[in-house]
Amino acid sequence: METLVFIFSFSALGILYAMNTNPVLQEPYVILQVGVAVLVVVFLFYFLITRGNPPKDLLFFVFAEFSFTCIIDLVSALEYDGLISGFMEFYQKTGEPYLGTPYAIMMCYWDGIAHFIMYLVMISRITDRKAYRTVGLFWAGSLTANMSVFISGIVAGKYASEIHPAFWLNFLFLLMPIIGAVTIFTRPKDRPLIGGYNAMMVQTMKLIWRPKDMILLVLLFAAMAFTILRGLVALDSPLEACSIYLKHYEPYLKDPVGYPRVMMLHLFFYGLPLLGACVYGLLKPGCTWMLDWTVFFAGAVIQCQWAHIGGSLHPRTTAPFHIPNDAFWIVLIFNLLYTATPVLVALRVHSNPYFFLKIAPFPGQTGLPNSEEKDTKYKDK
Repeated sequence: METLVFIFSFSALGILYAMNTNPVLQEPYVILQVGVAVLVVVFLFYFLITRGNPPKDLLFFVFAEFSFTCIIDLVSALEYDGLISGFMEFYQKTGEPYLGTPYAIMMCYWDGIAHFIMYLVMISRITDRKAYRTVGLFWAGSLTANMSVFISGIVAGKYASEIHPAFWLNFLFLLMPIIGAVTIFTRPKDRPLIGGYNAMMVQTMKLIWRPKDMILLVLLFAAMAFTILRGLVALDSPLEACSIYLKHYEPYLKDPVGYPRVMMLHLFFYGLPLLGACVYGLLKPGCTWMLDWTVFFAGAVIQCQWAHIGGSLHPRTTAPFHIPNDAFWIVLIFNLLYTATPVLVALRVHSNPYFFLKIAPFPGQTGLPNSEEKDTKYKDK
């Protein structure tokens, strides 16, 4: 099925070309109507071809539908960068002109490549009746962050006066990952969250004997400080440290397009509490929520940082907002470490999850058992 979705998604090229060559289809309200009609037709196509063997998971239709739109986003980014032409000129004028901002171009690359791959993987897993919880949560975090920053940046930035009817389609792409996240979070876990001897052994170890967790805690505290600094810059704090950072390190934060500022505020108000929660989860044994939330958060941060770093380096960003040459590597390394931190935490949690499991003691047990028992409550027999 994923092969069919892959091939059918490229039919978006024909629709874009037809609209680009037909002036009648280039009016703002016509673009909205055609967009809605195309989404309905794509849904009906997948609904009809799966009637004989309907998917057990309704999110299949969301992933198949969004795979189609991934190609549109990829074409948009390629055309704005001058790599192709003849598909999106009409949309750049009367559709969504803010897609030509550096941040939005990088966002479209991420959607057209990273999200597209995720959709195909999840569709393959659904078709094979396999779980896709980790990929699904990563996608939900990524697209939720993507669209929340994108929509907020449009209405808060300089393009707020250039909103056309096609803008309202974006709310569908914000609503669906939220529904997807709620659906995946509320499903039963792929495996039980109760550990036995192995979990008990790990959870009795003091932090000093967990060097990887100590390193992650240092990275998390550094990420929290970095989040606070950039959040205060976005809030126009008069602190000298904020002024120095804005002037000498990341002037892109004040780009009038609005996206960098909105992203920093998202990270300040939503990312900072999650970073703090990760610190708590690495210190307090038995936080089973870490298995899901670290993946969701990693997806959100890596998407935001991809668009932010790429946007600040993009040729379309005007010179005053580029990273100063003498601070280039410092800013780049800080941003890459910030991106890597939640990803490393998620990898740590999933590679050795015993510290984050609940413990079911044996009847009458006090302390650790004298002999090792296999952790059969966590691992499959």
